[in-house]
Amino acid sequence: MIELLKNLFTGDSDASRATDMPDNRKLAIAATALMVQLSRVDRNEDERELQAIVDCAVEAHEVTPEDARAILDNARSQADDATSLYEFTGQLNDMLDQAGKRRILESIWRVAFADGRIDKYEEHMIRRMADLLHLNHREYMESRYRAEQPRST
Repeated sequence: MIELLKNLFTGDSDASRATDMPDNRKLAIAATALMVQLSRVDRNEDERELQAIVDCAVEAHEVTPEDARAILDNARSQADDATSLYEFTGQLNDMLDQAGKRRILESIWRVAFADGRIDKYEEHMIRRMADLLHLNHREYMESRYRAEQPRST
């Protein structure tokens, strides 16, 4: 599995291996990569944000906590090599409908809120992600509002 993650992030286009990866795992990897980029934008990777990333992956992408942690660890090690958000948002655009992209954006907002504050750089990056996911301003604001609401347990 780690090899598949490395290949995704390094751009290895071995189609046979990429095709074998379940869609939920591909979604989790792309979404996690965006969340890692967000957690690093303020140059202060907070443990609460990292835990929120794991929680979002488990809830939204049907992966185990162990798989979510492995995906997160790999995404963190590859985050410095990423040249653009487009490589991840492009994958999400290919795999998701509008509702799915709104759920991803809501998860991204949850990561931003995890440390108790929204940095101006975080807000700007989320706006860029929303644009790259072809979400309009209303969808952007609705996702933020839903992420701010307390979650029922």
